[in-house]
Amino acid sequence: MGIDFNTRIDNIIPFPYPRFTRSIRMKKICCVLLFLAIAPLNAAELPVVEPAEEGFSAERLDKINEFVRRDIDSGKLVGVVTIVARHGKVVHFEASGKYGLDNDTPIEKDALFRIYSMTKPVTTVAAMMLYEEGKFQLGDAVSKYLPEFETQKIMRDGELVEPKSQMTIEQLMSHSAGLTYGFEGNHAVETAYQEAGLSDSRDLDEYIERLAALPLRFEPGSRYHYSVATDVLGALVERLSGMTLEEFFEKRIFSALGMNDTFFNVPADQMHRLASNHYWNADENQMAVLPADYSRPPTGVTLFSGGAGLVSTAMDYMIFCEMLRNGGSREGTRILGPKTVQYMTLNHLTDEVRNEGVGEYPGSHLYPGQSFGLGFGVITDPGQSQVISSKGEYSWGGAANTKFWIDPEEDLVAILMTQFLGSPWSDETRYNMKIATYQALTELSTD
Repeated sequence: MGIDFNTRIDNIIPFPYPRFTRSIRMKKICCVLLFLAIAPLNAAELPVVEPAEEGFSAERLDKINEFVRRDIDSGKLVGVVTIVARHGKVVHFEASGKYGLDNDTPIEKDALFRIYSMTKPVTTVAAMMLYEEGKFQLGDAVSKYLPEFETQKIMRDGELVEPKSQMTIEQLMSHSAGLTYGFEGNHAVETAYQEAGLSDSRDLDEYIERLAALPLRFEPGSRYHYSVATDVLGALVERLSGMTLEEFFEKRIFSALGMNDTFFNVPADQMHRLASNHYWNADENQMAVLPADYSRPPTGVTLFSGGAGLVSTAMDYMIFCEMLRNGGSREGTRILGPKTVQYMTLNHLTDEVRNEGVGEYPGSHLYPGQSFGLGFGVITDPGQSQVISSKGEYSWGGAANTKFWIDPEEDLVAILMTQFLGSPWSDETRYNMKIATYQALTELSTD
């Protein structure tokens, strides 16, 4: 998916990031793909094997490194960590480049990255854990648990009126709830989002209070529209669990799975592992370091964005993905039931809802051949995806070019970690990663 226009970063990157880019212009924000290779293990990490053991050619798998190094040498990337695993075993894990244009230290495999919207699947998993516990039904109105939304209006033909129906929890998960992100400045609702000061909220309670006072952008259930819906879902997790989202993630997911390097607040003694963030300076036609004054601080966070707030490592996120690939469990710890994971990764959009607004950003920025499940983009037609894919593959990415995909057909997971907002080459990078991964397979699941 891609965003192709000139704008301020604060009109693109969701809260709590708007304040970090008040005067920086970008050309393009895209989700990218690239992925990893082999390192020492702690108890939670995946075993590392020779690629041939899991149906890969080691020589051909090196194409990932070739593409990454080529892009680093040409100035398209700075520091990258890529990882590929099949049948729960790592066949590729590599770190290339340096921590940043301002930091010549060679990047390590345990580098920390701002994963932005790759936070969304974590939040959706958290909500589905509560669903399994009977805390809500997917068809429940959001206002049943977040009453601030009971009187929310919709703007129709310039007038504030009652929506035809209230948004549901399932619509939050599938981005069909009628919310938006405030990306466009040429619509009154988008402008209202930009002026509401959502990112200045102290916590999610204040955030929800401010958001609920804004009108809906579309009728709930009428169209897919990427939005702050997962941030609302994070607030729902807080209300239903009695914990902050940070506490819930740590106690119920991260500690349980052994994800010791995923945070809303990076510990002071781990700050040296945080990769520098970069952006595409369209005025100077080059990559540049995002100034610290314009970036969300990695510590002192009290507004926990379920849509974009986490910092993680390639291996930690691989552990999360492996839990999903394995049907909701990892090393004897069950997070979700396998039928729940299967349900989340089905297409939850009708053709009408998925296609409404296609061609007008940001009505739909799904890839060709892709629709949306609960927290993930899902490949429904590989023949239309314009790159090697599998039916049922599910994925998502982050604004700084982090990306993952899980392929149930080939039983593999691949992840890219880098830090480059608005890369003009994000599609190229994503496609090259997938090509390099799949061309290295010597055995298919159907063989």
